[in-house]
Amino acid sequence: MGKPKCAKIKNRCPMNILIVDDSRLARNELKRMLSDFKDIKMVGEASNADEARELIHAKDPDLVLLDIQMPGENGFELLESLPSVPQVIFTTAFDEYAVQAFEKNALDYLMKPIDADRLKKAIRKARGTLKTHQSQIAKKSLLGPEDTVFVKDGERCEFITLNDIQYIETSGNYAQIHFNTDKILLKKSLNSIEDSLSPRYFFRANRQVIVNIKYIQKVNPWFNGGYRIQLPYNRTFDVSRRQAAKMNELLSF
Repeated sequence: MGKPKCAKIKNRCPMNILIVDDSRLARNELKRMLSDFKDIKMVGEASNADEARELIHAKDPDLVLLDIQMPGENGFELLESLPSVPQVIFTTAFDEYAVQAFEKNALDYLMKPIDADRLKKAIRKARGTLKTHQSQIAKKSLLGPEDTVFVKDGERCEFITLNDIQYIETSGNYAQIHFNTDKILLKKSLNSIEDSLSPRYFFRANRQVIVNIKYIQKVNPWFNGGYRIQLPYNRTFDVSRRQAAKMNELLSF
């Protein structure tokens, strides 16, 4: 889905950044360096993988500055546990992980102590990649409720009218489409499906599910400024505070 309306900075929205590092001093130094950038917004910091997962789910950052060696799960293990991975720049004191980092499609690999010019180049690269991705989405012909799609699950094939889809949720590395009283597995990520759907009709409630707005029966206030929405058959989904703001913008007059 497109980003919500925001205050423009040189005709562009701030890029949301999350810092993940077990060292408080390292996090503070990164925050100090990032304060020089006028087109980014700090949306949180985490000291371990568990905190990072929760913040990535709640804040949906555009970019994560990620340490590799941390107590418990390391940075690579954190990424492997996510249903969809944001842009990542690794920050580490060790150079032996560089090949593995780029195998994970990292945008960059910054060695500590981090050089200000290298950080600036990495942030510029992230901004360019994000802009390209948003431009590609904008150019696509998005699918609406009257469109029909062909889906294949093993030996089973179906033509599905999008108007019949109630919701689509993650299922491992794939997505499961729920339509009428049936369901079918699609070997695509939820992110790639979202990029094909018109946000006028399909809403990303959270990182695990996209719902057809037509089937939302109830919207109730929930924790931390979020919502809980109800679909047919008493199926409920939580909407995070950030997604709730997008929902307000999408559905309000």
